Parts: sequence; C-alpha cells; structure tokens
Amino acid sequence: MLTMKRSELFTKTFKTVSAEETSRNAQLLLRAGYIHKELAGVYTYLPLGLKVLEKIKNIIRTEMNAIGGQEMLMSTLQNKELWEATDRWSDSKVDIWFKTELAAGGQLGLAPTHEEPVTAIMTEYIASYKDLPRYVYQFQTKFRNELRAKSGIMRTREFVMKDMYSFSKNQEEHDEFYEKSIKAYHKVYEQIGIGDITYKTFASGGIFSKYSHEFQTLCAAGEDIVYVNQDKSLVINEEVFDDETLAEFGAKKTDFSPKKAAEVGNIFSLGFKYSKPLKLEYANKDDAKQTVYMGCYGIGVSRLMGVVAEIFSDEKGLIWPENLAPFQVYLLGIGKTDKEAEELYETLTKQGVEVLFDDRADVRVGEKMADAELLGMPYRVVVSEKSLAAGKVELKRRAGDEAPLLLTKDALFAKLESAVRNFGNQS
Repeated sequence: MLTMKRSELFTKTFKTVSAEETSRNAQLLLRAGYIHKELAGVYTYLPLGLKVLEKIKNIIRTEMNAIGGQEMLMSTLQNKELWEATDRWSDSKVDIWFKTELAAGGQLGLAPTHEEPVTAIMTEYIASYKDLPRYVYQFQTKFRNELRAKSGIMRTREFVMKDMYSFSKNQEEHDEFYEKSIKAYHKVYEQIGIGDITYKTFASGGIFSKYSHEFQTLCAAGEDIVYVNQDKSLVINEEVFDDETLAEFGAKKTDFSPKKAAEVGNIFSLGFKYSKPLKLEYANKDDAKQTVYMGCYGIGVSRLMGVVAEIFSDEKGLIWPENLAPFQVYLLGIGKTDKEAEELYETLTKQGVEVLFDDRADVRVGEKMADAELLGMPYRVVVSEKSLAAGKVELKRRAGDEAPLLLTKDALFAKLESAVRNFGNQS
C-alpha cells in the first residue's frame, strides 16, 4: 500500500472520543482512525496504524539482524508443565497470567513472555560449543492481565513486542553481545526520532543480577521517574536511586534531576535462570557438560508507537517522523482541480512517493485541511487554481511553523526525493 485514496480508505476521522480516554496518544490515534478500542487495554490496529507499527518493526528488524539475530515466531498458547519447571506458572509467582481451559481438559496459558518456550526449543538445537553463540528474536503478541490498563497503547493487556534471546557459552561471550545490543537499541531509537531523549538507565536486575538496563524516553505522559545527572552520562531509575547505588557510581544526589519517562526497552542478563531447570546444556571442547548462559532483550513495539504519538503531536493532531508516517504526503485539491490533482497523484506514485490522496468529492476543503493536520503526514501538498495559474503547487511541512512553499512540480519532486530515498522502501 504505497499510495492510497481517501475515498477507498474505510476508516474515518472523529472530532471527539470517549471521555474515558484520558491519554493523548489514545485520543489522537482513535480520532485519526489509526486504532479501534475493543475494551479496556485492548486495541485493534487499523490500516494506517498497522503501517506505522510495521515501519517500527522494520527498523527494529534491521538492527536485530545486523547483530546476528535470526527471526522466528513462537506460539502464544503455552504448555503449563514448561512454566511449572521454572516455578512461573502459579499466580502467586507471576500474577499477570491469562489462562484458558482445553475442551479435552487441562490448562493452557497465553504467553506474557517467552523465556521458557525458547529455552525448551533450543534444547533440540544446541548440543556442542560449536552451536554457540546463537541469537533469536520475534515480533509477537503478548498477553498480560494488567490490573489497570492505562495510558492508551502505552500500557495494554494485549500488545506487540520484540523479544530477543541470546545463548552463549559463558558470561564473557554474553557480555560482548550485551554491549552490541545496547548499541543496536540506540540505533533503533535514533531512527525512530527519539534518540536525543532516550537514555540507557540502571534499573533493578531482580533475581537475575544487581542491575538490568532499561531504555527510558523523557515524556510527560511517562509512568516512571528517572534521575538524570548534569551531563546526562548517568541515568538511574527511581527504584534503585539510593545512597548505596550512588556510592557505587561515585555520584552525589545533588548532581541529579528527576524526570518523567516512559520505558521503551529493557535488557537482562538471565544467566542460568532458565537454562538450568530446563537442562539447556552443551558439551565443551573437553566434552564436559556446561549450562548455557542466557540473556533477553525486549522492545514493546505498540508501546513505542504510543510514546511517539505522545511526543510528536500538538493541539491539531499527530506529527509523525518521516520514517514512521503511513504516507509521506497528504495530497488534496482545491476548487476545480480534480484532473490536475489526479495527475499529480499518479506522477508521485510512479516516482515511489508514499501518498494519501484526499479525493473525496463531498467533503469541504476546511475538513480536508483539518484531517491533514490530524493524520500527521510529514508533508501536505495542495493543488489550487491559484497555484496552478502560476505553474506551481503548495507544499507545507506538518512539523514547524514555516509558511507553505509555492513550488514548480520539478522543485516539488526534488524536495520529496530524499524522503523517498530514505523511507519509501519501508512500507
């Protein structure tokens, strides 16, 4: 779907949404027809929303492949016995399970994460030191029975996640990949457009290690508090921001300022937490059995989309970064310009520009302009009788307050060329 006409798009825009939706991302995404709410914490991704989601996935996929990741897709339905082996089936240990009954008897779970199944899979493919290291990842729908789903698509009961798992011979080999993953995550956030406000933070490692690392984006709608030092070289989550931690880093409380942030990724050193009970082992060069050392690396894809919608928006609507926008151009005609607008649409399509053409005949110009703002495509191109008389068309960037440019068609094509070259193939 490189180009499309509004008359063919089944979704519509709305002036208001339910008062229950208090988060900015949900209000805008619902009004613009990117998502549809099914129930609290559960949303459907409509055509425009799915395009954004897929572009985020493609950015992540490229960086995961670059560090050796192999993509797969694991099942959502989970074997109870597998999770019992790691003591994570009981609701007293993991209280976010969705569970269901088989018609023939017995329980299944809907996966909140996939450490157990991926470890079990690897027991069939890892036997020797020659089989290591290995890195696998997936984009998968997760289910978590959140007590209170909130913040639109930033915290839901059903969501899309990228989860990667690493399998190494020892901690040294694991640590080397762990550092690569940190760099890869930073590349992802830079391409999405939030690199300058996203920080690797120190957080509790829970049962796995003293610290884990989260990636937190400064955001007024964020649910977390992080403490950022003056030169932004050290960021610590509130949960571990204490005298002991500060002493370990040789830092003082007065060097830090609290900031609201949204978690957009996390990485853990798992060690032998899952490989030991599930007997994931390999034979070393001396043919002695060793336990595989594991790590996991997550990015909430749909959550990330919500964070971007929170940050890149204004009172008029969404303002998508160019590499995430469903289309690069929102095209519309004013007055008796149907033929000329259609011809421009066809030309832009042939040149590989992603265009959403508002060809609706029964909609007023003011409404089309408002939709262009709400939907948030990076560029708006207007064909009017006045501009055509001067041999030009109007180009306006959605971001910023710059006045519209009157350009010849050749100048317009040149202006859009870089956007096509950089982002046009991500659809």
